[in-house]
Amino acid sequence: MKMKNIRNFSIIAHIDHGKSTLADRLLERTGALSPREFKEQVLDTMDLEREKGITIKAQTARLRYESKSGEEYILNLIDTPGHVDFSYEVSRSLTASEGAFLVIDASQGVEAQTLANTYLALQNDLVLIPVINKIDLPQANPEVTLEQLENIIGLKREEALLVSAKKGTGIDYVLESIVDRVPSPKGNPGSPLKALLFDSWFDSYRGVIVLTRVFDGTIRRGAQVELMASRAIYEVEEVGYLTPKPHEVDSLKTGEVGYVIAGIKELSHARIGDTITEKKRRASEALPGFKEAKPMVFCGMFPAGESSVDDLRKSLEKLRLNDSSFQYEAENSPALGMGFRCGFLGLLHREIIQERLEREFDLNLITTAPSVGFRVAGKGERVKEIHNPSELPPANEIKKIEEPVIEALIITPDKYLGAVLKLLENRRGEQKKMEYASSQRIILTYLLPLNEVVIDFYNQLKSISQGYASMDYELAGYREASLVKLDILINREPVDALSLIVPKDKAYHLGRMLVAKMRKLIPRQQFEVAIQAAIGKRVVARETIKPYRKDVLAKLYGGDYTRKMKLLEKQKGGKKRMRKIGRVEIPQEAFLALLDIK
Repeated sequence: MKMKNIRNFSIIAHIDHGKSTLADRLLERTGALSPREFKEQVLDTMDLEREKGITIKAQTARLRYESKSGEEYILNLIDTPGHVDFSYEVSRSLTASEGAFLVIDASQGVEAQTLANTYLALQNDLVLIPVINKIDLPQANPEVTLEQLENIIGLKREEALLVSAKKGTGIDYVLESIVDRVPSPKGNPGSPLKALLFDSWFDSYRGVIVLTRVFDGTIRRGAQVELMASRAIYEVEEVGYLTPKPHEVDSLKTGEVGYVIAGIKELSHARIGDTITEKKRRASEALPGFKEAKPMVFCGMFPAGESSVDDLRKSLEKLRLNDSSFQYEAENSPALGMGFRCGFLGLLHREIIQERLEREFDLNLITTAPSVGFRVAGKGERVKEIHNPSELPPANEIKKIEEPVIEALIITPDKYLGAVLKLLENRRGEQKKMEYASSQRIILTYLLPLNEVVIDFYNQLKSISQGYASMDYELAGYREASLVKLDILINREPVDALSLIVPKDKAYHLGRMLVAKMRKLIPRQQFEVAIQAAIGKRVVARETIKPYRKDVLAKLYGGDYTRKMKLLEKQKGGKKRMRKIGRVEIPQEAFLALLDIK
């Protein structure tokens, strides 16, 4: 196929605006799959993707389409993940495209992620085609959505396509717009090979499978290729394209999108954003924009019940073969035993990893509250990055602590503005901008500490706005903050897994709330259990769980008062000895209580 007849495009949207359904209709209309092979959300291959209604792993599909002019085209659909946690993968998928459909729900209008994805597409110089979806819904208001498209995003309403992906209305116009409005790929077939790696996963039989877009040259079966970031060299065993079923070919030429299998055994060698080139005719420089995916949220994972630490280790090793952005290292907690400290791209990423471990590997896990990475400067000017509150040095050895800060974009109806502003102020937010997007919708730009967002912020935002507010964010660097470590002590023994790094002015309030919750969640014992919140050696809050107590006086029927006192003293001594050797089992609910204290 000639390059002028190739079109590479992506579909971007806010969560649940109909991206996967539109992809289904495009596959159906172009005959990429037979009716027997077809199913809903066909590009979402994981059960979790179907249940949550989001795309976690990118996919591609080559569609053959004959336009109204009678000319045949190859349309390469490059699917994108659908959540802010995977924004780097979205940016790589967009880099592999020349155009993108911006899908907007006619009943919801422009939301935060719609705006964030628009900025990503414009940064990559893509042709944006707005698609107003779900026009068949009774509550749909396409006129208001078109007004938002002009006022908020700055695209003309005449450029928008009105469709119902569920019913198939307007799909022919979508296909024609790809041919007419998305430019054909550019590149030099005679230049050294330069191909972008925009996704990869591990196959037990074939090794790492790489999704790639060829910008210059040709990638052939049997060629020796180099992955420029990792400097790893492999021989190409198979190349092909997906429809979304795999079809093997001899080569992928300039402008084409497909998969490459080269016997790669380490997923860490095939990093998203890397450039593939030939070993003999090496490209002079890599494609721009490559960066390492950096974990933002950390938590401890420990085996519970019948699961062992070896089971957890093997499961983590296998799972990481399919997700190189997820990181882990061994950790030993005095309270929970051996486990692993894990790093994730965000809260959704953490939730997905935990669910996959429990489902696919049948594990019972205790997970600690999510935390973020802090930069700690000691008195010797040496800066150390810590991912676990237990790593924080004593207060007298700390010169300053810096915490990660995000720039959050929040879109909310004006009637919820007061409640949203109050939430942002309570979470130490700093307003950068506030503007009216329309007569009833407001766009807020705030600087927020990531530590305030990782615990229950998004749920509270949705709750106070009755589900109408939406949010997107990106890392904005680090800033100095007045922070302390809040320890939780059970019978004067610190439980490191319950430690938190919190703002100094909130420490007393959070300590009181946390020990009050712990008192309700930790079961009563045969001995008294003291629950304390402490900053350094200073206890700021305490609750006591009363012991079970046997009535040792029941067998006495009169007699001297000293007989009663003797029995009560004996019981008291037994409880004291028991308290020294007794072990308090802390239930999973106690760790989850950390998620609700803000």
